[in-house]
Amino acid sequence: MNMQEQDILNILAGGTFSGQRELAEESGYSLGVVNRCLRSLTETGYVRADGTLTQNGQALLAENRPRRAVILAAGFGMRMVPINTETPKGLLQVHGERLIDRLIRQLHQALIRDIRVVVGFLKEQYEYLIDEFGVELVVNPDYARKNNLHSVDRVRSALSDCYVVPCDLYCTENPFRTHEFYSWYMVSEAPAPDSTVRVNRKQALIPVSENGNRMIGICYLTADDGRKVSEKVHALCLDSRMDGAFWEEALYAEGKMLPAARVVPEGQVVEINTYEQLRELDSDSDQLQNDAIGTICRVFDASPRDITHITVLKKGMTNRSFLFTCRGKQYIMRIPGEGTDRLIDRRQEAAVYGAIRDLSLCDDVYYIDPANGYKITAFLENARVCDPENPNDVRRCMAFLRKFHERRLHVGHSFDIFGQIEFYEQLWKGNPSVYADYRRTKEQILSLRPYMEAHAGEKVLTHIDAVPDNFLLTGDDIRLIDWEYAGEQDPHVDIAMFAIYALYDRAQIDALIDAYFPEGCPGETRLKIYCYVAAWGLLWSNWCEYKRQLGVEFGEYSLRQYRYAKDFYRIFRAEEGEKA
Repeated sequence: MNMQEQDILNILAGGTFSGQRELAEESGYSLGVVNRCLRSLTETGYVRADGTLTQNGQALLAENRPRRAVILAAGFGMRMVPINTETPKGLLQVHGERLIDRLIRQLHQALIRDIRVVVGFLKEQYEYLIDEFGVELVVNPDYARKNNLHSVDRVRSALSDCYVVPCDLYCTENPFRTHEFYSWYMVSEAPAPDSTVRVNRKQALIPVSENGNRMIGICYLTADDGRKVSEKVHALCLDSRMDGAFWEEALYAEGKMLPAARVVPEGQVVEINTYEQLRELDSDSDQLQNDAIGTICRVFDASPRDITHITVLKKGMTNRSFLFTCRGKQYIMRIPGEGTDRLIDRRQEAAVYGAIRDLSLCDDVYYIDPANGYKITAFLENARVCDPENPNDVRRCMAFLRKFHERRLHVGHSFDIFGQIEFYEQLWKGNPSVYADYRRTKEQILSLRPYMEAHAGEKVLTHIDAVPDNFLLTGDDIRLIDWEYAGEQDPHVDIAMFAIYALYDRAQIDALIDAYFPEGCPGETRLKIYCYVAAWGLLWSNWCEYKRQLGVEFGEYSLRQYRYAKDFYRIFRAEEGEKA
């Protein structure tokens, strides 16, 4: 039995035979194909002349029944800003019904009761599903740093006779059936510029570089195909290069997807990726009454409809930010990230912005809330961040930084590096460091304190987080953004911070120091900056360890910070010994 015959048989199993024309319309096949399929099904004893199923046909259906489903609901849903700060995507409400609730009810209609939901981000909000629908929750602890390939790996044993379903879909018609004869992957008949698969004449899905059929993401796997995909999923997960991969990577074999294409009309299944898509689908959704959106409306005396072109920006180490347009002008809104309230005093940050207001040092701040850390700034057109590998960029940024330091601005608070080292460590809640020699390394860094204090200059307003990504270059102008950590300190710590974020080696750090001091840097000052490199390396390593406990990983950055602490302690001691 070919795939066309299986499709016709599946349609016949769902209702009364009403004629070949209706079958053609429902299946998408021509009348000729429908006629040929009916004739074959009749001849093979699966269908009677009136379109009803024979005993053999009923038995065949029973052998091809879906057994279970997996719903993928672990991710951040980063494009859903600002909603994703409060609600995971699967719990968005459309027409009074949560997306995941609707999907589960549709699965139940298809007699699927064995349902596993892979969760991660805000996982506790999904707990009610256990009692309400009898699902099993499977936690993916790697959701923050790995893509959904690793979510599927958590449930790979369940992939046979199984639907795999993203949680962010609104299906106007039930996509699940009581019988499935072959594996398929659902795509829309409409093209999409970022799609990497296209349906060919044989209903196969072949890879393309762009402009394929829009990938919806629902997939059905038969028992045999489920076993094959399960093995491939696990093999791919063992390769660290696949940490950012989608699970669909496991579906490819011999130059095409293993499942056939199931093509549905555009609009039958709606993927909700953005705030505006949700608004378009259900303008009365409760999630549209978001605190961040409400703040924008108050600041600009606007309505939610005035807020358009919402685009998530790259997730920072501390915050989430999104770009939006309001009445033709572009702005950026910052929303503090996980655990930020423990790390940053927003009232102090607001005081810093008050001190630098009208000095053309930072981006234009329209709003900042000292209570929750929300901030709205103007979007700088044609701006780019500093390239730490571009010597001209570096020289310009160091000249800007020195000019700022020489203003000798003051605020009512300071940044205590050794106090912050201890503070971040306390946030570990008694858990030991992941580094076996942490205690010894910490003692070494603390031993640098007398030299640092003896050679520190006047404490003035210092950025503290003067990393390349926070320098915005627009033509001849430079702005320094993100003053969250700013306070009074020896301004030379900004040099060290630029260096360790850029992951500079010693030669590059020396070149950076020379760019800040074109007249020449005194030897004692250079050694002091080495000490700052070591101390700030430990500080940000401790910060990374705290964020790691919250499920946020920074890869090479965290390891390199710890190495700065150890390596530049040794460099300082060696250089100090030579001078002695």
